[in-house]
Amino acid sequence: MTDIKITVLMPCYNAGDYIAEAIDSVLTQTFPDFELLVVNDGSSDKTANVIRSFHDKRIVLIEQEQQGIAAALNNGLQYARADYIARFDADDICFPERLEKQYQFMLANPACIVAGSGADYIDHNGQYVFTHYPAAKTNAEIRALPFDTCPFIHASVMYKKDIVTATGYNIHAHSFEDHLLWQQLRTKGEMFNMAEQLLRVRLNPGSITIDERKRPEAFHRIKMKALQSGSISSQDGDKLRCLIDEQNNAATKQGAYYSLLAKKFLWNNYNPARARQHMKTAIALNDFDITDYLLFGASYLPKNIIANLYSLFAAR
Repeated sequence: MTDIKITVLMPCYNAGDYIAEAIDSVLTQTFPDFELLVVNDGSSDKTANVIRSFHDKRIVLIEQEQQGIAAALNNGLQYARADYIARFDADDICFPERLEKQYQFMLANPACIVAGSGADYIDHNGQYVFTHYPAAKTNAEIRALPFDTCPFIHASVMYKKDIVTATGYNIHAHSFEDHLLWQQLRTKGEMFNMAEQLLRVRLNPGSITIDERKRPEAFHRIKMKALQSGSISSQDGDKLRCLIDEQNNAATKQGAYYSLLAKKFLWNNYNPARARQHMKTAIALNDFDITDYLLFGASYLPKNIIANLYSLFAAR
């Protein structure tokens, strides 16, 4: 392969149940000149076997011991052969024209260093949950966002490799390595969000991340400090890692997953019956979270009152 214009960079960890569908969605893109660079971050399930079951010269597999997503991305960037990087996650699904549309957008906007998009969110079974529309699309709108608002869905972005490689993902910014990167790149060039949805993002109870509203206050203090300053120390990174590890159990992650589904069916895709169904599951898994009970009660309120409550809840 000598004419690679895009490297699709896909880190993965124990994604064996979903990664075949993710790979298929890349291999069937309308844009042909890409490589799919998969960084297997020490998976202990069938992930590696699934990847090797594909016989396509565009797939490049890198194996590493488990080091986390930031280290996997930095490692992948060193091997990437294209000037443009399309980020993608191993449990998501690209729409067929994603690469073509983002590549043409980048060429038409040479000052752009990062371009994201909207996305349709699905549950772990692939069922539609809601559509995310970017709150900020133009460079000016993105720059006007408060520092604690992440401007991009990480798996949706395409960016210029040299700009990102010069900065790199901070391995201490556990679970918000992308958000910190965007803060660090604000002075490096222009950023945009394409309004349309270019992928499906899977909400997955087995994911290494959970709804951050479920994180303890100490986590948020460290994160806000890092985003405001544009850096994070290894000491704060170690504290984050400990806080995340304390919640890295099936009950907490599944409870956060069903709570998040309930909120999306209440706020973003109004279906109070489905919201209550998921909230009951969340409460059964984590019966100590008062927020889940409050949201369950709110689901019986009229739609206009729920919308007003969402405005207050989202601003917190």
